[in-house]
Formats: sequence, structure tokens, C-alpha cells
Amino acid sequence: MSITESEVYGRIGDEGFRKVVAAFYRRIPDDDILGPMYPASDLAGAESRLRGFLIFRLGGPDTYLAERGHPRLRMRHAPFAVDQKARDRWMELMTQAIDESQIDEDAANAMKTFFDGVATFLMNR
Repeated sequence: MSITESEVYGRIGDEGFRKVVAAFYRRIPDDDILGPMYPASDLAGAESRLRGFLIFRLGGPDTYLAERGHPRLRMRHAPFAVDQKARDRWMELMTQAIDESQIDEDAANAMKTFFDGVATFLMNR
């Protein structure tokens, strides 16, 4: 049975998002494509922002909106060269993180579908 994006939070809660996002960011520093896009001094901040955004966007509380306002994803990603190679690597690392986290299968599939569309939307080169 598949679920909608808005049902993901109900399946995995804060803890599921913490696991997925932490697993993703563990992969970033050593990655030759994505690593240079993430300042080492702000990895914890980037992790927190992504986790908050995902919780909000995938059915959880809207704390992210109260703290950061509208996501403005294109604007926030404009300074980074997001080409096909970067998009595909981001998807590869996030898919690995989701799989490693062993979250609910329906939630994992909904997240992968969501990320596939968003990653393509954010391409700017």
C-alpha cells in the first residue's frame, strides 16, 4: 500500500527524519561532487534545516515555516551549481541514507518519489 507525501511524518515521526538526514549528511564531507558545496563549518546547520524542511513538507509540524519562512528552494539553491551530475549524486546519497535508515517501506518510497521530483526541479545548470 502506498502513502501520500503528507502521510510520511505519521509513519516515521521525528526519529525517522533524524535517522535519514543524519545518514545523508554523514556521506557529504567525503563526496567529491557534493562535499565542496557544503561548508564544513555549517554541516550541522544544513542538517537541521533539511530535517526541519522535510518534517514540515512531508506531513509534520510547520515549525520550519515559523523559523525560516517560505522554503524558496530555487532561490536558496541558486548559488550552487546543480547540474545533472550533482542532482544524480544527491539522489544516490539520499537513497542510500533512506535505505540505511530502515524506515517504513511506504514512507521510504514516498520520500524517494518526492526527492526525485525536487532534485530535478532544483537543477539550475
